[in-house]
Amino acid sequence: MATGRNPLAGGQMPLRDTSSAALTVSAAVAEAKACVNGMAVLLVEGEVSGFRGPNARSGHCYFQVKDDSAAMDVIVWRNTYASMGAELKDGTTIRMRGKFDVYAGTGRLSFIARSIELAGEGALRQKVAALARKLEAEGLMAPERKRRIPRFCMRVAVVTSLSGSVIDDVKRTLARRNPLVALDVVGCAVQGPHAPQTIIRALDVAASSAPEAILLVRGGGSFEDLMTFNDEALARAVANCAVPVITGIGHEPDTCICDMVADRRASTPTAAAESVAPAIDEVVETIEARRKRMGAALQSLAAGERMRVEALGQRSAVGMQTRLSHERAVLDALTRRRCLEDPFAFIEDRQTGLMQTEQRLHDAIPRVLDARDDTLRALEKSLAATGRGITAPHAAKMGALAASLEALSPLRVLARGYAIARDETGRVVSDARSLSVGEEVHVALGTGSFDAQVTNTTCE
Repeated sequence: MATGRNPLAGGQMPLRDTSSAALTVSAAVAEAKACVNGMAVLLVEGEVSGFRGPNARSGHCYFQVKDDSAAMDVIVWRNTYASMGAELKDGTTIRMRGKFDVYAGTGRLSFIARSIELAGEGALRQKVAALARKLEAEGLMAPERKRRIPRFCMRVAVVTSLSGSVIDDVKRTLARRNPLVALDVVGCAVQGPHAPQTIIRALDVAASSAPEAILLVRGGGSFEDLMTFNDEALARAVANCAVPVITGIGHEPDTCICDMVADRRASTPTAAAESVAPAIDEVVETIEARRKRMGAALQSLAAGERMRVEALGQRSAVGMQTRLSHERAVLDALTRRRCLEDPFAFIEDRQTGLMQTEQRLHDAIPRVLDARDDTLRALEKSLAATGRGITAPHAAKMGALAASLEALSPLRVLARGYAIARDETGRVVSDARSLSVGEEVHVALGTGSFDAQVTNTTCE
């Protein structure tokens, strides 16, 4: 019997001398199993490949763990996999603690994992999922907690890095869609261990200028790059910010904790900017549509009131006529009963009284109708004044928007003496080097236009 050192077990292990006697397969497998059982518990990290499980009957999982130069079979028993608290799949990086074992039936070497946990990005995702469940349980992601953001924001603050292209994209988007939106920019770090604290400070600074919304944006990146926006302190700062926060972090598939607690989540920084700056022509169309609806509503209300007053007048006239007929019937009855006493005197007295009552009724009807007409006219004036009060602010705002559009119009520039030259294809000429001598050009002025031929070009 010879002895040798097992580098994995770290101690002496007996080795059978097989130079003179052959072993059966069972004996050889038993020798290997004895050697493997003597090895120490190992901590192994690698990538999952060929994952199969959990088995429908046993609940066990079978797969390989590999690195750049080697692979090994792994078995995870049902209880071990259930206690992991996460699902495995091909490509997942894991860290396992366990021992090797040899299956006597086939002599196959496998690693039996006693405990298993995610490593690398998988561990980060597990951590983020746990934080999301915690904040959701506290109600920070509840839809009823999220605040309403105005459709037309006139002042917006942007919190992002000043060194990337994101801030330029946001500025271009706002200038293109609605140049009337005032923009405050607050710089911060969006990646690195100290980034969450700088973003929290930037949110406080942005909120101090009282904008209608804050855009918290950054460009795309790996999951690790976006981990800044999965910070618990930053997530709570976003949820508790005094001003509604709109996030535009990464690209469409990327979702972080800050997206979940923000008042609105946009897929990209550009989409976040578009959500607070409707196109200027949409603003004008909306104001005009509301003005028309307001006028139609006022006209309908006035017509309804007029019909109601006329109906009241008609009912009053009918009531008076009915009362007059009743009085005449009573008079006729009395006349018939007392005609034997003094028929002519009694009839004359009752007729005189009846005529006086009829005259009073005829005099009262116009007064009632006049009173109703006065009431209607007063209501009509009140409705007109109310309508003007409602539409006046919108009319002033629309006038200001129209003036701003007029100031941005290229025709105003032409009116100051500038001109627009177009080549034979209709494209605007911005560089004299694009023209050739003899080429025809069309020149537009503030009033009118003319055609010309290039005789010379100068490029300074």
